[in-house]
Amino acid sequence: MSADTLSAKVHAAREALDQQVREIVQWHFSPDTGTPFWLDKVKTYKFNPLKDIQGFADLKQFPLFEDDWLRASPDTDISRWIPRAYAGKKPVYVFETGGTTGIPKTRVVIEDHKIDYEQMSATLPDEHFPRGSHWLMLGPSGPRRLRLAIEHLAQYRGGICFCVDLDPRWVVKCIKAGKIQEAKAYAEHAIDQALTILAAGHQIKCMFTTPKLLAALDAALRDGKLEQKRREIGHPVPDGSLRSIPDTGITGIFSGGTEFTPQFTREAMEEMLENRVYMTPTYGNTLMGLACSKPVGPEDGYKITYYAPQPRAAIEVVSFDDYNKLVEYGQPGRVLLTTLTKEFFVPRFAERDEGEREPPYEKFPWDGVSGVRPFREIAATTTVGVY
Repeated sequence: MSADTLSAKVHAAREALDQQVREIVQWHFSPDTGTPFWLDKVKTYKFNPLKDIQGFADLKQFPLFEDDWLRASPDTDISRWIPRAYAGKKPVYVFETGGTTGIPKTRVVIEDHKIDYEQMSATLPDEHFPRGSHWLMLGPSGPRRLRLAIEHLAQYRGGICFCVDLDPRWVVKCIKAGKIQEAKAYAEHAIDQALTILAAGHQIKCMFTTPKLLAALDAALRDGKLEQKRREIGHPVPDGSLRSIPDTGITGIFSGGTEFTPQFTREAMEEMLENRVYMTPTYGNTLMGLACSKPVGPEDGYKITYYAPQPRAAIEVVSFDDYNKLVEYGQPGRVLLTTLTKEFFVPRFAERDEGEREPPYEKFPWDGVSGVRPFREIAATTTVGVY
């Protein structure tokens, strides 16, 4: 693609983002449709969002979004986050974050998780994620949106999703208490559930998992545990072997987690997946949805660059010393997130992550982020479990 063509795409994407900002701010701050939280919060501002916010750059007039606003307290009700236009009209979900930095943050959702994953579905190559195929969800369950989102993704693509029961908070508790063997035993329990699903013969072709669980599944397969599981339940072991992820019939893996590094990705693609299974890393959370990556491979050293799902969400990589200042391309900074949907408006939330700012890309003509890792000021106090 020529520089002029990419520049035109970048310009169009910025105009679309500005338009999204105008529509979403009008929606959340208008008395008829607005969100009670924002209608109350605006009383403390010295500007009028309905008049003064005309584009993405104007969002700097908002103070940084405080994560404590999404945490429960005795004098708040989560319904304050439901826009008046939706109140009492549709079923409402509540999803929680992991809780690694305190009381879990909660987010109300109506259909955003479905919309986000339907849009992401368009990025999955059908030859590796065949439509109509069944999925294995080897990741967290419980109050996270991920389980329902992956299940919807499978259904949206015409398949059925098989899920394991996994509480990552228990793993984190064990690690913090120094009960490493208990944490390992729980991880083995999660993998055993996955092996049972694979051994049953459900014709799984696609899978979501985290990097650590992917590595654990690979190790279990190479130890012959899937073959052992099939024998235990009375199913014959087919000719050849079932000692690698490609051997199971899985052809596409959608994976996410903070453990994605170029080193892990190379090992996963070349050794665990034997260059026979397509894997697409993603970066996401309950507040944003998910950011897709550029194709990853040896040509760029397995570097992983993520792009937010603009215009529904936008990522900035800002200076550690000044959150109003973007860093230069290739330089590290803190990840600043803005979410822009009719269900949820979050301006300028300082994520618990940092990374390098990356330039726009043909498929995603807006800024991206690479090298995502825990923010340096909290990294030492954050315990990562199955992620």
